[in-house]
Amino acid sequence: MKIVLHKNFLRRYKKLTASEHDRFKKRRDLFLENPFHPLLYNHPLHGEYAGCRSFRIGGDLSVIYKETEDSIAQFVLIGTHAELYE
Repeated sequence: MKIVLHKNFLRRYKKLTASEHDRFKKRRDLFLENPFHPLLYNHPLHGEYAGCRSFRIGGDLSVIYKETEDSIAQFVLIGTHAELYE
């Protein structure tokens, strides 16, 4: 699978701490190996993000992504539950 980063994702990613960057990279690698690994808690979203999916990075961080083609995942946003859903 190939990952494409949306500009909104990049803007929020830059604001994360170094330890959050490390956690993201580990989960990103796990996502590339198996997008539905149980540690990721990959699930579909509804409402405002209908058609997108989310997976957990750890702690309160999650990534929202959209599958644009069979083998491309566009990471749209990263942030805490409060930042993403409220």
